[in-house]
Amino acid sequence: MKLALVLAAISACALAHDGRGALSSGDRQEVARHMRLAKKGAAHYSVRPIHGSATTPSRRSKTKRQCRQRDNVATATPSPSSSSAQAAPTESTNVDWAPPDQGNQKNNNQDWSKPPDQASADQGNQDWSQPVAGLIKVATDAVCGASGATSDISATGGPNGKLDWLNCGLNAGGWSPPYVTIDDVVTVSLSDAVKDSSSPFQACADYVDMFEQYGNENGIPGIMLASFAMQESTCNKNAVGGNGEQGLMQITVDKCGGAPGGDCKEPNFNIRTGAKYFKGVLDDNGGDLLKSIAGYNGWRSGMTFADATAAQYTGQCFAQNNLDYLHQFLNGWCQNVDAYQHNPPLGQYFNLAVCG
Repeated sequence: MKLALVLAAISACALAHDGRGALSSGDRQEVARHMRLAKKGAAHYSVRPIHGSATTPSRRSKTKRQCRQRDNVATATPSPSSSSAQAAPTESTNVDWAPPDQGNQKNNNQDWSKPPDQASADQGNQDWSQPVAGLIKVATDAVCGASGATSDISATGGPNGKLDWLNCGLNAGGWSPPYVTIDDVVTVSLSDAVKDSSSPFQACADYVDMFEQYGNENGIPGIMLASFAMQESTCNKNAVGGNGEQGLMQITVDKCGGAPGGDCKEPNFNIRTGAKYFKGVLDDNGGDLLKSIAGYNGWRSGMTFADATAAQYTGQCFAQNNLDYLHQFLNGWCQNVDAYQHNPPLGQYFNLAVCG
C-alpha cells in the first residue's frame, strides 16, 4: 500500500515539474484511481505516467523534498510544437485598449473603448488653454477668458476670436483688450486673395503691389493694409471722409505734407503714409495689435459703449466709433471675406447703421 501511495505521489510530482501548471480531467482521474487502489491494498496494478515518457520515471529532488514547485513556471520556454497555454507571448501590433491601472493618473479622461486618436476626436470639448493650428495663437487671456476662436466665420466669431473677446470690457467698465501681437493673428495672402474672382479685394487689384511693398517694409501683412483701405474707403482712391480724411487709407490732412502735387489721395503716397503711420502706432503700443487696429478707428483704452456712440446724439453720427470694427477687420477682411456682404453681416452692434 505504501508503494501505491508513493507511486500516486510521484505521478502528481510529475505535473509540478511539467510547465502546464494544472491537472487535466484525465490526470485527476488517474491520480484518484491510484489512491483508491492504494487504500484497498492492491498488490499489483499498472501505473500509467501522467506526463512524460512511459519509460522515464519521475524522480524526486536530490534534496529529498517531494513535489517541489517551480519558481518561475511562467517564464519557461516551450518547444515549438508545444500547445502549452503558458507559452511565451509574442509581440503584436493589435493593441487592446484596456484602461490603465487606477494608479495611472495621466489619462483618466481617455475613452478606452477606442484608440487614443479616435477617442480624442470624439470628445468635442475644445481645450481653450492651448493654441490650435489655423486659429489665433492667443488661446486665452487672464481677464478676458478664452478667445472662442473658430475656423468658421460667423456674425460674431472667427479664427481671430469672438467679437466679445476682441471688445473685452466695452460693456463692463471700459475697453481693455487681450494682448495680441501681429504674429499671433491669422491672415491670408493678399496676392492669393485677389486670384479669386469673387474676392472683395478685386476693388484693390490695382494697388496690390503697393500694399505688399509697404507692408513688407514695415513688417505688416499686405492684406492688413488693404483691409484698412476696404474698411475705411472700400478701396476708393478718391474717397473723402466726414472729417476730411483722404483717399484709400483715409489719412488725416495733418499727414498730407509732402504729397506729390499736394494730392494726398495719390495711391502710392497714401498707402506708404498709411503704412508708416500704422507701424508707428504699433510700436508706440508696444506691439499691441488690437489697440493699434482699433486706434485707426479712434478707439482708446477704457472706452465704453456710451463713449463710442455719443456722437450720434450731437449731429455727427458718422463720427461714432464702429463697435464691430475689430471683428470685421480681423475675421472678415483679413480672411478675404467681405464684412458687409457676408451672410449674415459681420457684427452685432451695427451702430453706424442709424446714420443712414
